[in-house]
Amino acid sequence: MTFAMPNLQPAAPEIFLLGAVSVLLIVDLFARRGSRFLTYVLAQLTLLVCAGITIATGTPETVHTFSGMFVDDPMADALKLMVYAAVSLLLVYSREYITVRGMYGGEFYSLALFAMMGMMVMISASHFLTLYLGLELLSLSLYSLVALQRDSKVAVEAAMKYFVLGALASGLLLYGMSMIYGATGSLEIAKMAEVIKSGHANQTVLVFGLVFIVAGLGFKLGAVPFHMWVPDVYHGAPTAMTLFIGSAPKLAAFAFIMRILVEGLEGLVKDWQGMLVILSVLSMAIGNITAIAQTNIKRMLAYSTISHMGFVLLGILSGGGNGYSSAMFYIVTYVMMTLGSFGMVMLLSREGFEAENIEDFKGLNQRSPWYAFMMLLIMFSLAGVPPMVGFYAKLSVLQAALHAGFLWLVVVAVILSLIGAFYYLRVVKLMYFDEPTSREPIAPQYDVGFFMSMNGLAMLVFGIVPQPLMGLCAWAIQKSI
Repeated sequence: MTFAMPNLQPAAPEIFLLGAVSVLLIVDLFARRGSRFLTYVLAQLTLLVCAGITIATGTPETVHTFSGMFVDDPMADALKLMVYAAVSLLLVYSREYITVRGMYGGEFYSLALFAMMGMMVMISASHFLTLYLGLELLSLSLYSLVALQRDSKVAVEAAMKYFVLGALASGLLLYGMSMIYGATGSLEIAKMAEVIKSGHANQTVLVFGLVFIVAGLGFKLGAVPFHMWVPDVYHGAPTAMTLFIGSAPKLAAFAFIMRILVEGLEGLVKDWQGMLVILSVLSMAIGNITAIAQTNIKRMLAYSTISHMGFVLLGILSGGGNGYSSAMFYIVTYVMMTLGSFGMVMLLSREGFEAENIEDFKGLNQRSPWYAFMMLLIMFSLAGVPPMVGFYAKLSVLQAALHAGFLWLVVVAVILSLIGAFYYLRVVKLMYFDEPTSREPIAPQYDVGFFMSMNGLAMLVFGIVPQPLMGLCAWAIQKSI
């Protein structure tokens, strides 16, 4: 029996990342408590090198390796680069926050990088085993991050809820995968798609397996009715961890859906399209309506996330190149908006004080006109107000749905989006028209202030000139799917 050496080049970023995290753990072990800044610098350098390797090894063609279990294509490369950027910004925004709360150490950075490795594996997976391996690596790292503040009962409770419901969702996903395997005889996504298209698979078993898979995917996205964990985990977790959960993993979840539903189960498109219609409408309705009643900004943004995932699903169920590229563009802009919104929450927080209530944003314009303007841009973008990038993200998804013949769904989405605009504009009203509850000046570190400003201005710049980002998403989908 001979062993064929696999082509390691497509997996070079993952291989480097694994080695870098191991080095980071050893360096942190010998670093003094006061010199943990070295760990932060090493983590950022790791992300930079990973980005360089991804760019250097990326090709316009699709390359498979490890016996068809791993794929490198333009969609994977684009999403990985966006994941690096999101995680890098997360580390910048959260450094001061975790320092004053006693979480500034190698554990946070190593778990964040391990979670990112799980995302990268999910993005490049072309086999059910690889998909599940990446998903569990991401999930276990996130459970640990939520519980990192061990002396916080709220954080530990949130971690337990996340863990139990996450285990349930993983079980549903595994059961669905096993049924698909039983019907097709393969765990490899490409071979599975061939068997389904040939019509030789048992249709009843396939549909039952599909139901369980969609349920598992719905949980990972936080779509209704699998959204129960989102508000509690977002509220209970430290804000830095909430930012992590709400940003980069959504990019991996999008890739996860594309690999399973679009590449693997395309032959069942009529079945999963109907399921996604229900998830999309319920997510947009319950997310937007429930968010209006929230007084805690983290819970408000949690329900906002649920509604935005409804829009992402609307793009995916629209099908075709336009639908998939609009969904990818939407998820990328959503991650940018989430980084900015939770970054502002951390910016207003300080030692012994969490800026978790919407009331904490009162009179922000009097305390800091510039950061109030940044938050205004982010809120307008989340609400879909032109010329912000969020408006073009929603417009592209609605156009794709209209082109696919879902006129009634477009009307429902527009109405629910208008309802959702209320709670975003309420934050703007508090910032500009109410008296501040605190007069303490906002003075972030230089790098935090710079990137927060770039993050806010990106809402406007990509809104005025959305074509480069939309073109990148369309090209990546066209070359990969």
